[in-house]
Amino acid sequence: MALLTDDQINEALPGLPGWEHTDGALRRTVKFDSFPAGIEAVRRVAERAEAADHHPDIDIRWRTVTFVLVTHSAGGITDKDVAMAGEINRILQT
Repeated sequence: MALLTDDQINEALPGLPGWEHTDGALRRTVKFDSFPAGIEAVRRVAERAEAADHHPDIDIRWRTVTFVLVTHSAGGITDKDVAMAGEINRILQT
């Protein structure tokens, strides 16, 4: 699986509202209205990630959830990460 260049990542970011490219990964932090709402969002993301066999790193801090995407086996950001970031955005909109 080919790593994306910085230019390719920067071209993808406008289509991924809320995501940033930092420390060699795609990252998005979301603050929810309540702890259960954050956990429910994580559950829905986990279902989609399992189906895609591509799992984000997830940090939960009370109502704040951070999703981090990097293809560890490839050593950087790939198309799979960009696609999963889009999936996470769609999940968070519902």
